[in-house]
Amino acid sequence: MRLRFSASQMSLIALLMMAPAFGRALDNGLARTPPMGWNSWNKFACKGINEKVVRETADAMASNGMKDAGYQFVVIDDCWQTGRDAAGNIVADPERFPSGIKALADYIHGKGLKFGIYTDAGTMTCAKRMGSIGHEYQDAKQYANWGVDYLKEDWCNTLPGQNSESSYTLMRNALAESGRPIVFSICEWGSTKPWLWAGPIGNLWRSTGDIQDCWDCKKDWGGNGVVQILDLMNGLESYAGPGHWNDPDMLEVGNGGMTKEEYRAHFSMWAMFSAPLLAGNDISNMTADTKEILLNKDVIAIDQDPLGRQGHRVKKTGDLEVWSKQLQDGGRAVALLNRGPAAATISVAWTDIGYPDAISASVRDLWTKKESSAVKGNYSVDVPSHGVVMIRVKP
Repeated sequence: MRLRFSASQMSLIALLMMAPAFGRALDNGLARTPPMGWNSWNKFACKGINEKVVRETADAMASNGMKDAGYQFVVIDDCWQTGRDAAGNIVADPERFPSGIKALADYIHGKGLKFGIYTDAGTMTCAKRMGSIGHEYQDAKQYANWGVDYLKEDWCNTLPGQNSESSYTLMRNALAESGRPIVFSICEWGSTKPWLWAGPIGNLWRSTGDIQDCWDCKKDWGGNGVVQILDLMNGLESYAGPGHWNDPDMLEVGNGGMTKEEYRAHFSMWAMFSAPLLAGNDISNMTADTKEILLNKDVIAIDQDPLGRQGHRVKKTGDLEVWSKQLQDGGRAVALLNRGPAAATISVAWTDIGYPDAISASVRDLWTKKESSAVKGNYSVDVPSHGVVMIRVKP
């Protein structure tokens, strides 16, 4: 039997085949805006993580303004697990987590927050703890029983020829059968171009190698500074949207490797990317500068804009760049970024961000809170070295 299609049907099929990933999102109803919270790795790594640290983090998040600003997930990264029991169930480290994972999840939930945990798609995690391969359904059920709300799955110690799309699809299916809604974070470092396949599988996927606490650096093993990640993220904007996000890795704000201006630019650009905002510092012991950056509600609102568009670079002149992000109200978030060694003036023309030259717009600086009204044609401002001026433009 031969199927016959009309010209209009053939056109629709062609359009569906060419549709970007935001038309093929994971349909689990979660992460409609980018997840916000905290992850243990950047500050505490393997040696420093334990139950006390996690409880203190939850206490701080609930009381220091972060919860009110939208941060909600408390995520334990690698090194919480030791092995498996006789029945094959994953076992938490009894020295680091003497109360057990369920009790810890209950404590976090009692603060009005959500709990996240980590595993790996290979035989072992990156820190050589037990991975999930061959135990996906068993682990997913255990996580659900513990009260897990967010799962990050890494890509270390995989088998020869192991396929990333198939491996993460298996865990997605296991989570769907677990009986609990769990945000799924894919972490294969952009190595197999997950933006091309991960939309229907994960709520977020790492689109770059691991972040480093530096402005401009590149590690042989794949670590990246902030500016390297900016270049890797540009061009991926069509693949992100509500429920499925490009993930440039966790925040380094407050960890000491960059200046205040660099951290401010780092946070601003993650918001421009509609990226997950997962603090990676010790939030129970923050400086005033770190707190000011992480709690800037105007910048967070750009990240959490319900339209879910990822920003992109619209202009580059040497080290001076203009990035634009469309917002639900028809406005634009604009980042004027200076990657260079000296302060410089950067201008954005309305035509750069999709507006007619003749319109009049209001401009709000999201860091200084300065308002300008009836601005026509363009906007110019001095931007410090390794800094950003982030504005919201509304006609």
